[in-house]
Amino acid sequence: MNTAVSKPLALSQWKLPFFDAHHHEMADQLQQWVSEQSVNEVDDRVACRDWVARLGQGGWLRYCVPQSNGGALQHLDSRSLVILREILSWHSPLADFSFAMQGLGSGAITLAGTADQQSRYLPAVAKGEKIAAFALSEEDAGSDVAGMKTNATSNAKGFILNGGKTWISNGGIADFYVVFAKTDASAGARGISALIVDAPTTDMDDSQHLTVMSPHPMSRLLFNNCQLPSSALLGDLHGGFKLAMRTLDIFRASVAAAAIGMARRALHEACTYAQNRQMFGQALADFQMTQAKLGEMASLIDASALLTYRAAWMRDSTGTDSAKAGAYTQVAAMAKLSATENAQRVIDMALQMHGGQGVLVGNKIEALYRDIRALRIYEGASEVQQLIVGKSVLKGMST
Repeated sequence: MNTAVSKPLALSQWKLPFFDAHHHEMADQLQQWVSEQSVNEVDDRVACRDWVARLGQGGWLRYCVPQSNGGALQHLDSRSLVILREILSWHSPLADFSFAMQGLGSGAITLAGTADQQSRYLPAVAKGEKIAAFALSEEDAGSDVAGMKTNATSNAKGFILNGGKTWISNGGIADFYVVFAKTDASAGARGISALIVDAPTTDMDDSQHLTVMSPHPMSRLLFNNCQLPSSALLGDLHGGFKLAMRTLDIFRASVAAAAIGMARRALHEACTYAQNRQMFGQALADFQMTQAKLGEMASLIDASALLTYRAAWMRDSTGTDSAKAGAYTQVAAMAKLSATENAQRVIDMALQMHGGQGVLVGNKIEALYRDIRALRIYEGASEVQQLIVGKSVLKGMST
């Protein structure tokens, strides 16, 4: 059960120069709104639908789409996404998941959709009336996207889709999937295209639910001669790889923000526990070792937060300037790497501080310990982020 909790340790981070006045106002409004929500999260699929509906009714999903299609702002604003995900994940990682997937699942349509595609899907995403999903990964093609085997061949009616996807968030509850498939099997990454697949669709099976350590809707997708119309093509034929990478780039800094929100919550729980736990005649917080750990946790969080806010600010400042896009990719990779790895350390330290209480199922720290783990893998594993940063460093040394 997700219940209303006290406000986070501080909201002063939004006063940093990276953010503008409307960001401060939005953060305050969101903090008030989410603290009033109470969602039963025992069934993650039911809870996810509930969160999407609430986020839509509250107007928060409007930040997932541009103003031209019912969004809050003229363009997708990375700083707004960062604020939203940090605050939502502090309260409920499932609320954060529900918000993030609306953005990621519809992001490619925002970037490359036709006017008809955008008007058909984006306003409904913003209202929480359609649940979106992003179907890129396969059993043997996660980090190696070019190794995907799902294929789409053209015919008189459009495309015939065959193959399978796995680890698909919102699988089984999504109203549509943005699916990436090979349209030229001989061209590697340059032979991938994006297709919009509505659910339910004949010859698509999204019922194979996957149970993961931090429960949220996830399924395998199977396509068996799935006929799609020509209008299902999203963006350029064979342009799917670049479109997928552009979509992931938008939301990479927000993954870091979600990790920071969880880490801040863990620090909050650790401080509260340490101040109330009596040991050897004094509070746990009175021990210098405890204070040192709390200091380390706070420092890890703020270091990652600064990297994350810089990345979001840089993307918003860069806009469509392709010359600066490479620099943004590097700093976004740094942010995700630092935030997810540091959050794992912070939550582990918070659990250790709780002792036996920390591993009890139902304890917030125990839940956070499971919630954080996937963030080091999805939307580019930590090892991939290391490679991105390392290659950028070497390139910078040679110029």
